Amino acid sequence: MNKRYLMFVMQPYSYAILRPLQSAILARGDEVAWFLSGNDVNAASLTEQEHYLSTIEQVKAYNPDAVFVPGNVVPDFIPGAKVQVFHGLEYKKKGHFAIRGFFDLYCTHGPLTTEPFQQLAKKHGYFSVVETGWPKLDPYFDYAKCINDKPVILYAPTFSPSLSSLPHLFEQITLLAQSNKFKIVIKFHSKTKTEWQQLYRSYNNDNLIIDNGDNLIPLIQQADIVISDTSSAVDEALLIGKPVVTFNNSSPQAALINIDNPSELNIAIDKALKLSDGQREVIDNYIKQVHPFQDGKSAERILQAVDELLIRGVKRKPLNLIRKYKIRKLMKYYKLG
Repeated sequence: MNKRYLMFVMQPYSYAILRPLQSAILARGDEVAWFLSGNDVNAASLTEQEHYLSTIEQVKAYNPDAVFVPGNVVPDFIPGAKVQVFHGLEYKKKGHFAIRGFFDLYCTHGPLTTEPFQQLAKKHGYFSVVETGWPKLDPYFDYAKCINDKPVILYAPTFSPSLSSLPHLFEQITLLAQSNKFKIVIKFHSKTKTEWQQLYRSYNNDNLIIDNGDNLIPLIQQADIVISDTSSAVDEALLIGKPVVTFNNSSPQAALINIDNPSELNIAIDKALKLSDGQREVIDNYIKQVHPFQDGKSAERILQAVDELLIRGVKRKPLNLIRKYKIRKLMKYYKLG
């Protein structure tokens, strides 16, 4: 009998994370449906071939075996095992290891996330942890490096007001564009402050482009270097071989070229464009800890982990009444059962 899976989406970045899973599910001959919640997403982002469920009643009738969630919460009243696949690789951010009582399975990316979650699984006792890799990266390991007319810099800052480099690097980024030595592509997080976006959008220069798509990885592939701060873009770039310059990274490991003064940006860019063998080795060692899988088969590993979970059966989760009420209020759904 075919299995049914549900993709639960609350933010635009979720599509790129979940579509490799959808491909693996369909290749098995199983079924996929999508449910979108909140004002940040709408059905216009789905293709005509993607099965869209618009109401909770439709979701309940669909009765998925498992629900895949890149975000932090998922309604308890949706049927199926709840599977956390994460919305990024940035394990240093506050809340990454928070246990909110929603999930039956955490699909982690590498030892740096697997080991802490395994300790949490022992403590809480009701969820499983399996190291699978991140499905978003599956399509992107096998690619030809771009030959750019001039170096392409991808600037992918986080949205977090306390961590974002956007207000600090505006002058330096615009000077880089004016120099005519680089092409600069800016990718804002969907939650970035409007005023910060407008600051950069108001600057008019042919060397500065703002990308409005919902997938960061192809932009990383096209870039020669990536500039960020404390964002999941940092690890995504490192994993596919791009040097990364960060501004005030919250935990600047040796694999990064981190600066704490905007005036240091030009020197850091030059260093990134001329990586030493030693720096490359440091990056390779870091990759082994963050996301050792380079085979493009993380989605298949996730499905295997879900198969095993469904055979074992899910355990009883905490009552979690306050969070359950909040998500019911958010979704305006108060029916019992």
